[in-house]
Amino acid sequence: MENTVLIEITNQKARGLLHELEELHLIKVLKENITPSKIKLSEKYKGVFSKEDAVSFEMHTKKMRGEWENT
Repeated sequence: MENTVLIEITNQKARGLLHELEELHLIKVLKENITPSKIKLSEKYKGVFSKEDAVSFEMHTKKMRGEWENT
């Protein structure tokens, strides 16, 4: 059975517990101190919208901003 779980340690006591579980051969720590990658929003959503949808969305956004400024 192979399951992989990514966790974030919020308390340093948990790190010790994880190492104890590893010593008992209950888990295996694969990597430590992994920093989450920062992905630009433009890269994250690239290709999500069709060109027509993107233009429509941009026009709608500009209209909403204009209405916001007029109030």
